[in-house]
Amino acid sequence: MKKLLIALLIGFGIYGYIEKNPGFISSFTEEAATSGQPLAAAYEKRQSDVQVGGSGRVTRVLPDDNEGSRHQRFIIRLSSGQTLLIAHNIDLASRINSIREGDTVDFFGEYEWNSKGGVVHWTHNDPNGRHEDGWLKHKGRIYQ
Repeated sequence: MKKLLIALLIGFGIYGYIEKNPGFISSFTEEAATSGQPLAAAYEKRQSDVQVGGSGRVTRVLPDDNEGSRHQRFIIRLSSGQTLLIAHNIDLASRINSIREGDTVDFFGEYEWNSKGGVVHWTHNDPNGRHEDGWLKHKGRIYQ
């Protein structure tokens, strides 16, 4: 009976904390979204059109792709060793002017599989509201 009472008190304490701090649960959700596990699974299963998030170090800054919608491009390496091409639409979102090799970039966007590690695009808001919004974060600033 004493253990049950202690468990109830702890449960009510946690519930009260969550009620007063609604961002507490979303911080776990954000961490799960950026843990890289969905990315590794998508790469292994050769999946595309998967919303992913994570963080990586810039290994190479590439020239912009100016055919069709313009995209700023750079390659990042995840802590797992996997590389990703980030294709950031600069017709719809701000360019990251200060990006350099060695910088860390957090990202959320749509993954497309390829044999080199994959591509993440849709790192911007969808002006038509039909696609989940993505973003890039560099040196504390969010680009979308």
